[in-house]
Amino acid sequence: MKYLIILGDGMADWPIASLGNRTPLQYADTPHFDQLATMGCSGLLDTIPEGLSPGSEIANLSVLGYDVPEVFEGRGALEAASMGVAILPNEIAMRCNLICIEDGKIKNHSAGHISSEEASQLIDFLNETLADDRLCFFPGVSYRHLLKLKDGNKRLLCTPPHDAVGVGFEEILIRPQTADARATAELLNDVTRRSQELLKDHPVNRKRVAEGKDPANSIWLWSPGNKPRMRTLPELFPIKSGVVISAVDLINGIGVYAGLQVVKVEGATGLYDTNYEGKARAALEALKTHDFVYLHVEASDEAGHEGNVALKIRTIEDLDRRVLKPILETVCRWNEPVAIALLPDHPTPCATKTHTSDPVPFVIFRPGDRPDSVTAYDEFSAQKGSYGLLRGGDFIKKLIDL
Repeated sequence: MKYLIILGDGMADWPIASLGNRTPLQYADTPHFDQLATMGCSGLLDTIPEGLSPGSEIANLSVLGYDVPEVFEGRGALEAASMGVAILPNEIAMRCNLICIEDGKIKNHSAGHISSEEASQLIDFLNETLADDRLCFFPGVSYRHLLKLKDGNKRLLCTPPHDAVGVGFEEILIRPQTADARATAELLNDVTRRSQELLKDHPVNRKRVAEGKDPANSIWLWSPGNKPRMRTLPELFPIKSGVVISAVDLINGIGVYAGLQVVKVEGATGLYDTNYEGKARAALEALKTHDFVYLHVEASDEAGHEGNVALKIRTIEDLDRRVLKPILETVCRWNEPVAIALLPDHPTPCATKTHTSDPVPFVIFRPGDRPDSVTAYDEFSAQKGSYGLLRGGDFIKKLIDL
């Protein structure tokens, strides 16, 4: 048996009045999602351990079966692994967003989804003007970048920028959790303020403003941590080898620590215009030589963060038609059976434009297993599934039938 997890980041949502009090998953035309539900068994999965915030880093680690409080060190450290950035024992890594601030408030967490080419120029400029022998920046994809700090204290209280749209940035700057972390918090907040002075008149931002786009006029630092210690999936489960496919450094970094081979797909953007077909083809190719594939698609999460209901529906339908459909049509002809699971990592309701901790719907199809009575894939249909409510690592154990 081979195993494929298709994860639509942030697909789950709340009922929306304009959709007749249906969620985007209920409203969208998803015949292949529903086909999978009819073939398999459904349930709900609680991906966020008590006391932790509903971030994608937490939720995806849970989906993959990790004890999150035991292994989690911060989003930055995970993304560093994908970017090939080594973290030494005396260093911490942090996510560094390029964001847009307007009238002292966070307008958006992504600087209007700035391009990687523009962002790279800004990160290079910050390295020229702010970096020193302790602190440096590393360019990533679009608005997602990395900061690494020597001899810093990770005991910091940070606010993810996607949770603070419309909030005055001074209100949510980094705070120390302990007295020992005060100097680190003060240093990082000073770097954030200095970045605003440096970035506001940069040619990239002047051009963006002239074109009617949001400028990337500040960095935002959050999710600090040291290098994590994680056992690989082949060490934890009867998996010989596996692959991760994602446009997002966070997910690829988790894959690196999980012992998965990272497969990059040309045209994979992390947005609605991502290369869905290319991701589906990459997953099918990987299944020929590996027995586990983690296929992650970010688009629905970004639509949720924008509060764009129509775009979220479109991304869900694209995942159904352009990813799941060709995969189902192909693997059904193979001699070796492939178990397929479909789920989000967390909800990203359009009403809140941020993540929530609500359990997410999932379906698992294992060839040869008897299906339950659920015939549609959405948040409410899954409540009737035979798996009931699972927590964290229970999901992958059900998929692999441990």
